[in-house]
Amino acid sequence: MLPLILPIGALLMGVALLLLGSGLLNTLLAVRGGLEGYSDSSMGLIMSGYFIGFLIGTFLALPIIQRIGHIRTFAFCAALAACSVLLHVLVIHPWIWMLLRIMTGVSLVILYTVIESWLNGYTPSEQRGKVFSIYMMVNLGALAIAQQLLLLDEPTAFTLFAISAILVCLSLLPVTWTRLAQPEVSQVSKVKYADLYRAAPVAMAGALLSGLAMGAFWGLGALYAQRIGLDTQGVATFISAAVIGGAALQFPLGRYSDTHDRRKVLAIVCVAAAAAAALLSALSYAGQWVLLAIALYGGLAFAVYPVCVAHLSDHLDADSMLSGSSGILLLHGGGAAVGPALAGQIMGAIGPQALPLYFVVMQLLLAVFAFLQLRKLHEDPTDHHTQFVPMVRTTPTAFEMLPDEDFAEQEPAARH
Repeated sequence: MLPLILPIGALLMGVALLLLGSGLLNTLLAVRGGLEGYSDSSMGLIMSGYFIGFLIGTFLALPIIQRIGHIRTFAFCAALAACSVLLHVLVIHPWIWMLLRIMTGVSLVILYTVIESWLNGYTPSEQRGKVFSIYMMVNLGALAIAQQLLLLDEPTAFTLFAISAILVCLSLLPVTWTRLAQPEVSQVSKVKYADLYRAAPVAMAGALLSGLAMGAFWGLGALYAQRIGLDTQGVATFISAAVIGGAALQFPLGRYSDTHDRRKVLAIVCVAAAAAAALLSALSYAGQWVLLAIALYGGLAFAVYPVCVAHLSDHLDADSMLSGSSGILLLHGGGAAVGPALAGQIMGAIGPQALPLYFVVMQLLLAVFAFLQLRKLHEDPTDHHTQFVPMVRTTPTAFEMLPDEDFAEQEPAARH
């Protein structure tokens, strides 16, 4: 494992520092916005801005990299992201924050694309699966640790914003110092959503509904924790518990889906996630028990999107895989852009308990759709062409890191 990590260590260190800074900022803004008196509906719109920027940046990333190269693109966007972080504390206004979140989303998705395309270009095809797994472990670990940085000072102080900006700037050092050759980048073919839906309707519905749920979690989870009375340490632990739960359950649930009809697995997981969200609502004011509830919900909810990706992959041939993966990612991102705004409006009208109830609704909608598809269509064989791969946030380029042999024996999409 060590000989595999060492050559790409600079890139992994860069993305770890980047996620430490951005992960801290995401939770910090939710807490600081609550302390500034921003309404739940306003915070929902602000946090949606990040995912809107993420979608915009997805289309800008490859043209920019092709124009000025990987290192200069990384430096340009890291500087832009660091400026955005600091402007949040220099100009405290909800509409300015929303624009800054859009700018942050654009910058970060381009930064992720630089690293992921670089990893993909450097890694031999027979090692891509291992590199992808290591990359996802770094993602989850950095996101979990980032929450604990919230304890270094009060959210009302300048310090935490400065730390976030410093971490983003520090990500420049290993990336610009690396001696790895900059790879060529290729354009992804155009996505045809009608074809993807015909191939795997449950995967497409799951991507959208999972995006609606996870976008609301990332955007408003910290605000919800604050609203139910948790202090800064409690908010940090709350988000960390969800991430750790996601890391713990994602792999076993995914491997289980490799040997069963993934539609049935998705339906069961979503019903369980809805029950966990209902438990979260019931235990909101039960002290430390709320951490157990969010860890359980995170463990189940984090598995939905990667199982959807695996389900779609089962129904695509090798030539369509990258386009299909990009399509399902963009659909998931579109849901994530709407999720915080929608959940924020409901929280503004009903109160903080609206968030776990929103999770219940999103998960049950997907469970019902999957059950209906199971009744409508014949059951999938259990010998899937692809294997589940744990994942959190990615860009379309990251899917190129998946091992080619997973798709080598696939037949054209014909099964439902």
